[in-house]
Amino acid sequence: MPLDRVAVIGGGAWGTALAQAAAIAGREVTLIARDAAVVDEINTRHTNSQHLASQVLAPSVRASTRFAGADLVILAVPAQASRAALAGLPLDGMPVVLTAKGLEQGSLKRQSEVLAEAAPGAVPYVLSGPSFAGDVAAGRPTAVTLAGDDEGATDAVAAALAGLYFRPYAAGDRAGVELSGALKNVYALAAGAVDGAKLGASARSALIARAFAELSRIIPAFGGRAETLTGLAGLGDLTLSCTSTMSRNYQHGVALGRGEPQPASLAEGVFTAPVAQLLARRASVDAPLIDAVNLLLAGNVTITAIVAGLMSRPLKRED
Repeated sequence: MPLDRVAVIGGGAWGTALAQAAAIAGREVTLIARDAAVVDEINTRHTNSQHLASQVLAPSVRASTRFAGADLVILAVPAQASRAALAGLPLDGMPVVLTAKGLEQGSLKRQSEVLAEAAPGAVPYVLSGPSFAGDVAAGRPTAVTLAGDDEGATDAVAAALAGLYFRPYAAGDRAGVELSGALKNVYALAAGAVDGAKLGASARSALIARAFAELSRIIPAFGGRAETLTGLAGLGDLTLSCTSTMSRNYQHGVALGRGEPQPASLAEGVFTAPVAQLLARRASVDAPLIDAVNLLLAGNVTITAIVAGLMSRPLKRED
C-alpha cells in the first residue's frame, strides 16, 4: 500500500512539527486543524506562529479544517482529546500513528486501546521517544521509536516518515512504548519538583534512576517488554523529559516544587498521574514515585514531607 498522502490531525506544535517532518520526507501532507486562522496562516504564510513562532514550514504542507482521506494518518492531539478527535473519521483499514503520551482518564486506557474503541478498523502504530516539537520542525536531528504489530508494515511506515534529520526506529512493543511515553511525564513532574525545591542534582539523578527501576516493574506487568526501557522510548525520553526546561511536565513540576499555584498547563503527566496510580495498584506493583507525584498534585502534603517519606522507606538491595 502506498503511503504518499499523510494527514496529520492536530494543529498544535507537535502536529505541525510532524507535518513538517513528513513533508521533508517527501510525503504529500495535509494538516487538519480546528482553528480556521491557523489553517489560513499555514496556507498563506507557511507558518504557525501561535504554536511554532517564526518557524517556516515546507510549502508542501497544506492545512484544512476537514479530513478528506489519506494513506497514513498521524494523530497529534492531547491524550484526553484523542477519542473526540477520532469520532466519525473513516479510518477502516488505515494505518494510524498515535503520538500522544498519556493515558485516558476514566477508562485508564492506552492510546491504542482508545483507537480500538473509537475506530476499530484502524491499524495502530505508536510514535514515542526523546523529541521536542521545535527541534523536529527546525530539522534538528531527532530519533524516535515507531511501534507496530506487523514487522514489515511498521518498517514501511517508519520509512515513509524518515527524513535526513528525523529517524524513526521500528519496533514491535506497542504496549511498552505507550506506557514508557505516558509514565515518563509523571516522573518529569517529580524531577521538576526536585529542582523547584532546590534539592540538588544528586537528588534528581537518583530520582531518574529509581524512576527507571519503577518502570521496569510496571511495563512487564502490563505486557510490555523490559528491553524497551533501554531504548529511545524508555531511557531516551525519560532522560530528556526529566532534565530539560523545555519539557512542559518538568516546568509544571518546578512550579509545584516551589510551592507556587499550579499553572494552567497541557502537561500530560498531570492527567496521567492518577491513572498510573490506579493501574499500578490494580497490578499490585510498588510505585512509590507515582504515589508521591499524586500527593504533590493533590496539594495536601509539602514536597519536604514527601521526600522525607521516600527516604525513610525500608532499605532494600538494588541487585
